[in-house]
Amino acid sequence: MASKGKKKTTMAKLQRESRLRERRQDKEARKVARREAVSRGEAEWLQPPADDAPE
Repeated sequence: MASKGKKKTTMAKLQRESRLRERRQDKEARKVARREAVSRGEAEWLQPPADDAPE
């Protein structure tokens, strides 16, 4: 049976929650990609720049 009660969540709140979920998914995807790059040794930020290398 369908509920006869009033809808308690506004569309604006649903949209905010949706954007928040998307941002969290994007952040998690970046973290996973960064972890995978480190495990493969492809992380550029871990390697010192070429001009600062000792001679």
